[in-house]
Amino acid sequence: MKSMTGFGRSEFQNDLYKFTVEMKSVNHRYLDFNFKIPKKLGALEAGMRSVLKEYMQRGKVDVFVTYENYTQDRVNLKYNHDIAGQYLAYLRRMEEEFSLKNDVTVSVLSKFPEVFAMEELSADEEELWSALEPVVRKAAEAFVLSREKEGVHLQKDLLEKLDAMYARVLEIEKRSPQITREYREKLEKKMKELLEDTQIEESRIAAEVILFADKICTDEETVRLKSHIENMKQVLQSSEGIGRKLDFIAQEMNREANTILAKANDIATSNVAIDLKTEIEKVREQIQNIE
Repeated sequence: MKSMTGFGRSEFQNDLYKFTVEMKSVNHRYLDFNFKIPKKLGALEAGMRSVLKEYMQRGKVDVFVTYENYTQDRVNLKYNHDIAGQYLAYLRRMEEEFSLKNDVTVSVLSKFPEVFAMEELSADEEELWSALEPVVRKAAEAFVLSREKEGVHLQKDLLEKLDAMYARVLEIEKRSPQITREYREKLEKKMKELLEDTQIEESRIAAEVILFADKICTDEETVRLKSHIENMKQVLQSSEGIGRKLDFIAQEMNREANTILAKANDIATSNVAIDLKTEIEKVREQIQNIE
């Protein structure tokens, strides 16, 4: 199980160039990449995106890439003939207009801006990608490892919360028959007070109690809740893309807890149901951190 929060970094350097790749992520419903890379590596973004999809399924992932080129053969000296000609033409014009001596030499003209320029040759994309791809993969592996470590803590916390929820469900089940008994006792007492010496019809009391018990019965809800809890525990043992499934199960849990709370005709049961909803909400919050 993996958290959606993660960090990974990798670096590679040789005599030709140096690459550094860092990535970090936060929660997101889908997989969303944000690349910050040098312009010279822009054509390689699609390749990096494709590789990273092999390692992650959800999260907002920021990817930072730095690139340093140590090669001298990537630079070419460029002579701008047209610019030199324009400089020379204007200098001759100034000579005529102001009656000045034209002392321009080749060495003087060559120092004017843009007459000579250093032009960096475009790097071979296949060569760059063959060097960058392993760095991206190593950073992604470190990234996944950090997510897995955080996932261990999330899993432990969720299992503890599920155990607490299960205990609440057992409390509701234990309390249910007691509520019916207490209702019967109250009903008998009230009827005796009203009828005094008149004999009470047991069948009428039984029928009333049955109607009451059916109205407040939460057996189906508690059975489904226990099933959802066990199902979530099993899903938590899976390794890939379980966040959405867990979120769906949590929604079903919340629906059952709401029904129990609506049926509750007893303060003790209502309090337990509220505690149960609180635990479910905590679980739902944690699930948002799972890939």
